[in-house]
Amino acid sequence: MDMTALPASLRIVLADDHAVVRMGFRLLIEGAGAQVVAEAGCGEEALSAYEMHHPGLLLMDVSMPGMGGLAALERLRARHPQARVLMLSAHDDLQIPRRALAAGATGYLSKRADPEELLRAVGDTSRGRAYLDPGLAAQLALAQLQPAGQSDPVSALTAREFDVFLQLARGRSVNEIAATLKLGPSTVGSHLYHIKQKLQATNAAELALIAVRAGLIEA
Repeated sequence: MDMTALPASLRIVLADDHAVVRMGFRLLIEGAGAQVVAEAGCGEEALSAYEMHHPGLLLMDVSMPGMGGLAALERLRARHPQARVLMLSAHDDLQIPRRALAAGATGYLSKRADPEELLRAVGDTSRGRAYLDPGLAAQLALAQLQPAGQSDPVSALTAREFDVFLQLARGRSVNEIAATLKLGPSTVGSHLYHIKQKLQATNAAELALIAVRAGLIEA
């Protein structure tokens, strides 16, 4: 039996802001036997597509315009606790997979993975089995042995602070973040204060630099 074959009954929503990437995923997944019922280019579209189709699996990139994959994951899991979500990322840092799994992702895979590994991850997560990129598993296990914040100051941020931090690091204003995350500007301002305190940063440029050094955004 081909271990990378997928059941014809499996319905999948693809969420990635690059159309070419979505096309590649679609060809790979449909070639393995499953169905791609919808595509999305941002977190908001991913949530709408899930509500419309209730797929067996949501395959979602972490870095997308708007609220982004992590915030979309948190919102989806709040509405649909049983949702199965496989998160993808091109970044090699440990913060993203750690937070994605903590937020309820069924699995996490690097975009650098081989096609066979992607299909294996899709198959496992669609059946409700937890999946973690083999290349990150050992690193995450070792990271758990270190005191929080010792190796990575960003780990001291709460889930909501982390969402706001990523938005700030990408150059978005407080009002833009408030609109995207559906928070009040004063709430975002409060998060910003605590983020600066925890990361010992004084302005947005320093926050962006911290994000780049942590591998969370590209320079």
